Amino acid sequence: MNEAAAAEAATQNMLLDVALMLGAALVFVTIFRRLGLGATLGYIVAGAIIGPYALGLVGNAESIMAVSEIGIALLLFVIGLELAPARLWRLRRDIFGLGLMQVVLCGLALSALLHLTLGFSIAASLALGLPLGLSSTAQVLPMLRSSGVMNQPHGERAFSVLLFQDISIVPLITIIAALSRAPADPGTPTGAMLALYTVAAVVGLVVAGRLILNPLFRLVGRFGERELFIVAGLFTVVASASLMHSLHLSTALGAFIAGVMLAESPYRHELESDIEPFRSILLGLFFVSVGMLIDFPAVASQPLLVAGLVVGLILVKALLIFGIALMFGMKPGRAIWLGLLLSQGGEFGFVLFAQAEQARLILAEAGSLFSAVVILSMISTPFLMIAANMIRNWIPDSGPDPEGPERSGETRVIVVGYGRFGQTVAQMLMAKGISVTIVDSKAAQIELSEEFGTKVYYGDGTRIDLLRTAGGDEAQAIFLCHDGEDPGREKLEAILEAFPQAQVMVRVFDRRQAMEFSDLNLALVQRELFESAVKMGREALVRLGVDHGEAEQVEREYRERDEERLKLQSESGDLHSGKERIFGAGRTMDEGKPAADPS
Repeated sequence: MNEAAAAEAATQNMLLDVALMLGAALVFVTIFRRLGLGATLGYIVAGAIIGPYALGLVGNAESIMAVSEIGIALLLFVIGLELAPARLWRLRRDIFGLGLMQVVLCGLALSALLHLTLGFSIAASLALGLPLGLSSTAQVLPMLRSSGVMNQPHGERAFSVLLFQDISIVPLITIIAALSRAPADPGTPTGAMLALYTVAAVVGLVVAGRLILNPLFRLVGRFGERELFIVAGLFTVVASASLMHSLHLSTALGAFIAGVMLAESPYRHELESDIEPFRSILLGLFFVSVGMLIDFPAVASQPLLVAGLVVGLILVKALLIFGIALMFGMKPGRAIWLGLLLSQGGEFGFVLFAQAEQARLILAEAGSLFSAVVILSMISTPFLMIAANMIRNWIPDSGPDPEGPERSGETRVIVVGYGRFGQTVAQMLMAKGISVTIVDSKAAQIELSEEFGTKVYYGDGTRIDLLRTAGGDEAQAIFLCHDGEDPGREKLEAILEAFPQAQVMVRVFDRRQAMEFSDLNLALVQRELFESAVKMGREALVRLGVDHGEAEQVEREYRERDEERLKLQSESGDLHSGKERIFGAGRTMDEGKPAADPS
């Protein structure tokens, strides 16, 4: 057979394989959707049936998985688009506290269980147990998004754990490399080098996001071509994933960071909608390839062992995550939900098992067996979530989720942030019967407000989609009253563009923020402490013997000077501009006045 004929045959086989995979996925996803068991289970079952260990219609699952893993990168990119750096910083306790405890405790507990029950060596137990402590990002994140809990407190905690698991891939690879019994490969980076690569790659992606990605999408936005947005979005994901892969790091982590860097871009929503079809298709093919990996002969040869391992994995992880969640203040119903949601094994286990085989820590048979355990645990997740919802209904203190603004009625005003500043604004408006929709991102603040009879909706009130849901298209005014937080210039620009009919008023922390927003078409920029400080200063003058009329004159003069100075600072961008207008030693209101008559 000549090269042309061989290429033609390869193309024909590839097209046939793809057609079979998509056809099987179409049939089984439809069935499982109708049964209420979700698309993921349908994809896995479709792959298992057409795969090499069942009907044998399609083979080469590893190659298909390698390509379709781009779907996971696209998923993390889309999630990153929803997480601005400020919100990510707010989740740091859950990421590095809850996430760290989950990975360490679950990994060590499963390692100890394998060592004590199956007699694996300590090195082999760690090589198997630590990967089993990870959960399936590819399975859980779509479930969180489709169920609408991604932006709710318990959904954010689940995401935080998954994000830390993705970060932990580097140290887990390092541990397996340190335990290796195989001769060292000079081409493989050491653990210290991987850690250095991780830091350098993250910093590089952050810098690239600021200097390249945001200007790139501004340029693309000027043309208004949707095809260019799609190309630019896919380029961003594939380039960041390729960089991380070349450094032996997590491709999904690279795509996630790229998404975070674009989270405050005004083009975020268009990017998300353009990439979503590619994400759905590739992620579906990934799960089909996962199903194709189920080694039915290995399962059939030891069915009781496999069943015991799957049950043991789920029980150990669910109980430990439940306990850790309670330690972090989650209510019992939510803690049970989180434990069952993250109780399955994850797709990164396949990578780490392969690493352990290459390191001669486990045999190929063990890798195949535990890969089957991971896949079967993933299949159990939809059923476990049905059970979790039933259990939550039996536990009275699980509490309802904070409501998003989907159920808010028509409103004239939206107040974002119900802390010490927003409370005053909202209550003064409500005193005159003005309809107000209040949005806050802190669950504790929402619960406290409800104790006083005030309805506060949960969500990030700087997001355009959430403001639309809250009635932003009809609102006469939008007040951004975040306590001590910078709303961000790009977010303000997006809000002004999306809701031109609304007067947008913003609380800022200090005059630096006021200078930053001075050229925006804002109805009001109010410094947080300005009015209370002026009031105290005026009261201090009176109590120190200054006449009421003179105290009011000082107040007027101070306001005029401050407004003039702020205007000069905003125009020049220099904080020192207008400093001669500051009252101080040698610069008083009485300076230059004629001396008082001594008589």
